[in-house]
Amino acid sequence: MDFFSAMEIASSGLDAQRARMNALASNLANARTTRTAEGGPYKRIDPVFQAVPVNTDNRFADAVANAAGAEPTAVYRVEVSELRRDQAPPQQMYDPSHPDADERGFVALPNVNAVEEMVNLITASRAYESGVTVMQTIKGMAQSALSIGS
Repeated sequence: MDFFSAMEIASSGLDAQRARMNALASNLANARTTRTAEGGPYKRIDPVFQAVPVNTDNRFADAVANAAGAEPTAVYRVEVSELRRDQAPPQQMYDPSHPDADERGFVALPNVNAVEEMVNLITASRAYESGVTVMQTIKGMAQSALSIGS
């Protein structure tokens, strides 16, 4: 694998974690939204990740794998294939004075657990930080490789 493929893989991970953090922030911001344009309470969103092969065209690595009698290893990057709405039923809270209360006095609230969303946000943030570290390491390796020739 060359430096550019490694950078592409690492940057795709950063993009995926950024999309995840944006979705989590949206979920937290709308944790009490009872009315949306589609009707009903806000439905939390989750990004769906997909592995996509990277076109490396690394003939040397393929030749080494063939000589060793092994299959060439596939290299994948990550993509957000869709943002999926959670179809879980909304939480019901009794508040007859709320403008969106039904005839029994219950209000449908989004099925967003703030604690769970915060834990996921911390996890996504740490994964993003790890991706940045990987990018810095790749950059350092490229600089070291360039300095060998001079």
